[in-house]
Amino acid sequence: MNGRTFLSPRTAAAAFASLLILAGCATARRSEPVAGPMPLDTPALQRGKVLYDTHCYKCHQAGEGGLGPGINDKPLPQFLMGFQIRHGLGVMPGFNEAEIGDEELKNILEYLVALRRHGR
Repeated sequence: MNGRTFLSPRTAAAAFASLLILAGCATARRSEPVAGPMPLDTPALQRGKVLYDTHCYKCHQAGEGGLGPGINDKPLPQFLMGFQIRHGLGVMPGFNEAEIGDEELKNILEYLVALRRHGR
């Protein structure tokens, strides 16, 4: 050779695989959002935040997960999120119309979509 040091293909593949494994071990980001505070510029978003904080936050803290999984990293359409809120899934309880009215449900869904768009 001409004085250069090269990794063998086997060593390079092992190093690359190790990097991939280490990259997959990172935890979800659970700190302040990078995008800053989200403006709540409509009454529906303001009500949605209050309702989310009342009914959802204890398990889905700031949409990033707590006891329950993160809910803003999945691009579900509003009707599926609404169905899950009404009927529950797994350990998540369902919330009937007496607990969360139809208008309140719409406000929560609008707030969740706004959070997703805001990058939280």
